[in-house]
This record gives sequence, structure tokens and C-alpha cells, in this order.
Amino acid sequence: MRRVTGACLALSALLASATCAATGLAPTAAADSRPAPRPPASAALLDAMRRDLGLTPAAARERLADERRAGKAERAARKAAGPAFGGAWFDARRGRLTVAVTERQAASDVRRTAGGVDVRLVKHSAAALDAAKKRIDKFKAPSDVASWRVDPRANRVVVDVVAGHRGDNDVSAFLRRARATAPVRVDTVPEAPRTYAAGTVGGDPYYTGNVRCSIGFSVHGGFVTAGHCGRAGAAVRGWDGSAIGTFQGSSFPDNDYAWVSVGNGWWTVPVVLGWGAVPDQLVRGSAEAPVGASICRSGSTTKWRCGRLLAKNETANYSDGRVVHQLTKTSVCAEGGDSGGSFISGDQAQGVTSGGWGNCGSGGETWYQPVNEILQRYGLRLHTA
Repeated sequence: MRRVTGACLALSALLASATCAATGLAPTAAADSRPAPRPPASAALLDAMRRDLGLTPAAARERLADERRAGKAERAARKAAGPAFGGAWFDARRGRLTVAVTERQAASDVRRTAGGVDVRLVKHSAAALDAAKKRIDKFKAPSDVASWRVDPRANRVVVDVVAGHRGDNDVSAFLRRARATAPVRVDTVPEAPRTYAAGTVGGDPYYTGNVRCSIGFSVHGGFVTAGHCGRAGAAVRGWDGSAIGTFQGSSFPDNDYAWVSVGNGWWTVPVVLGWGAVPDQLVRGSAEAPVGASICRSGSTTKWRCGRLLAKNETANYSDGRVVHQLTKTSVCAEGGDSGGSFISGDQAQGVTSGGWGNCGSGGETWYQPVNEILQRYGLRLHTA
């Protein structure tokens, strides 16, 4: 491959775990949520949050600080509530986390332990709703049932149906079975979801066969990406057509994740590529962001985009009939070729792009497969700065 010195910007088509010789960015520790010194938010991140979230630089800095506190509070609340934990979500307008619990004693324990959070009493625990959703996961869904998830704010399993098809016989039958299994709310979406792989286009980050996808995050020995981008054993080529490595593991459908080994003179570094005008974003860990947090995505087609984390543990029923479980949904747009790309909140890796609906012209929603699940599945270690 073409070798360069300096920063990863020289490999302008690679994202997230851009494989290059980068000075001063040596890979370090395994993935964890240990606190690290927080550098000021970069101008590029603030600009993306202005463009996609309508926030001034001051408001964006305040939002990021609130979200870091909320993430820490959620972990403390989950531990304090125990089996009574009903989920949690972040309110960006108020800068506060709300924690749902099923028992009054648990509410007191959360207020005392987590601090600075709102507490709501609900009927169903998160564990009970997760178990109900798993039962629904076993149903065969018609193509116009787009997805289903546990929504802690609604304290329900929410099923998304393509607009205009709620009354279809097969959709109605699915909803009846779901309601017999769990407390259900039905919402609509404009169109059926799809994955974001694309045909080969020159100058983009990586290819396998005639498919272009995006690199997710650096791990020791390679990078993680979407499973629908390639099968185990498939060869991977870089932006310049030279060999990068091979898919070592891949899961799709059911899951949508994979990892690729790196060799042939390529290296990995713990950054999300900034695409020239946007400086690289350092990856410092993989602490999970709460529902409601702001989140950004980098992909080879639509570059850097931001939005909000909408839901966790969602099942997507893609338009080709393949189903993927345990996805996280966001309001960030994406397009063909963005598959596998990195989702990041602040400096914490969140996941790799799977699919969604819409585009970056008219808007849409996108799912990612959480990165910690991928790391655990394959025994990988995330590169952190």
C-alpha cells in the first residue's frame, strides 16, 4: 500500500480505525469505561452538533458534560435498583436523566445513590420487558413490520409498522400475537428499513467483492464492522485497492457484526477519521451512552453526521426479510456505503452502522450494533487513546 507519515488524514478514505502509520497514536488499553482526562470538544464536533442538532458551541459543550454525568448516573442507578430497574433515558432539554423503577424502596435507593436524577414508578421492569421482547423475536414478522423494541419511557414494547399497512391481515395478525405476549404500543415509520452496503465506487474505504462498506473501530489485530458486508474468509481491499486482510468472523442476520484482521503493511489506530475538514476523533473507551444522548456517526458516503440515541435493544426487520436483534436506534441519517461505520458519543465508541430508512437529504433513522457485544463475542480489545 502507499505509505505516508504523520496523521491518518493521509488515508483520506479510511474511517474510524483508519489503518496507517500514525505518529504519536500508539494503541493502548483494552475496552473499558475507566475515566480518562477529557480534552475540550473539538471545533469539528461542535460544528457537527450545530449543523445536525441546532446547538451553539456553548450549548453543545454543556450537552456533552450533561451526557457524561447521565451515563455515570445510569450505571449507578441500575446497580442501586437491582431487579426493580425499569430503564433510563436522558432529557436533553433539561440535561437530566430519568430512571424508571417498579418499587418505592428502589426509588429511594436510586435517589440516594445516583443523585441528580428524576425517578419514575412504572409497572414493568426492564428485565420483564426484555423477556417479553425476546418472545416476540421468535415470531415471523411480515415485511411491513419494520422493528420492535423496549421503550423505557413508554414502559412498553413498541412495534413500528410501515405507514398505511397497519390494517394489513398479516400485520394485524403479528400485532395480535405481540399484544398477547407483552404490553405493546404501535407506532408508524415512513418506509421499510434496509442495510447500507453499496456497489463499488472508487476512492472509498474498503471493499469486499463488489460491496463497499465503512470501517468501524480499531481493535488489536484489525477492525470491527458490519456483518452483512462480508462472510468469514472474504478478502478485504483498502481505498487504494491493496489487500488489507480477511474477515475472521461475521454474523448476519440475527446479529450484524464482523471483524477483519489487518496485515499486508497496514496498521490500526484508535481514531474516527475526520474526512479532511473534520479533525480525527480520538477513541478513549466504550462506555455506553444513555437513551436521549447525542451521538455522531462517520461513514464513507455521508461522512460525519450527528443526532440523538432513540432506543436500545430494538429488533429490525429489514426489507429483504432478514432480521437483526439487539440494535440501537438513532436519529442520525445514513446512506449506501455507510454500513459498518462508527457511532461515537463524545470520545466513547458505541457501535457499527447496520441499516435504517431514509437518507441524509430528507432525513431518516439508523441502527447500530453495540460495539461491546462485538468485542465480547470475538474476544477482541478496543484500541483506545
